[in-house]
Amino acid sequence: MALNKKQRLTETISRLKTEYPSSKCSLIYQNPFQLLVATILSAQCTDERVNKVTAILFQKYPDVYSMAKLSRQQIGKEIYSTGFYNNKSRSIKSLSETLIMEYGGKVPRSLEELVKLSGVGRKTANVVLGNAFNIPGITVDTHVTRISNLLGLVETKNAVKIEFQLMEIMDSKNWTQSGHLFIDHGRKVCIARRPQCANCVLIDLCPSAN
Repeated sequence: MALNKKQRLTETISRLKTEYPSSKCSLIYQNPFQLLVATILSAQCTDERVNKVTAILFQKYPDVYSMAKLSRQQIGKEIYSTGFYNNKSRSIKSLSETLIMEYGGKVPRSLEELVKLSGVGRKTANVVLGNAFNIPGITVDTHVTRISNLLGLVETKNAVKIEFQLMEIMDSKNWTQSGHLFIDHGRKVCIARRPQCANCVLIDLCPSAN
């Protein structure tokens, strides 16, 4: 009997957990604010590069108060190598000031409040909620978009639609980790232009295999 989408997704998550038992957020951070900044920097940039930049950045400016004292130009100089540094520095400067003025220097714990911050969309908000606060959320990046479409779980490239469609068929306890699992699988096996279908543990679940 053919499995429905929910059953296939449950089996997919189970197999990926076995395949990547140490799967977790690859950004390095010490507090919710650092994760928020690191996630903003990760746009159009590898996590490896972000971690190199933030290792120095967070040593100098570990919290929202020290970051807020910097000018946008100073922040831009620190994060230059992550790309799009003008937009990113503007967002980091703005959200740092907003967190101090409106939230007592704390990162809010709701998606609705997070997405009001400069440079923060649903993807960034869900990364912070799931990993800093253990509040379940599905992070939809390019890997999640590609793999969920290849598996026939969704039929759209719209990240918000994918998020809500996956929420409907996935156990909430797996929401946060699913993103890490899909990312690990996307980097190692289900590579964008050269998928390694012969080495994929999901081959019998995937209508796009081969």
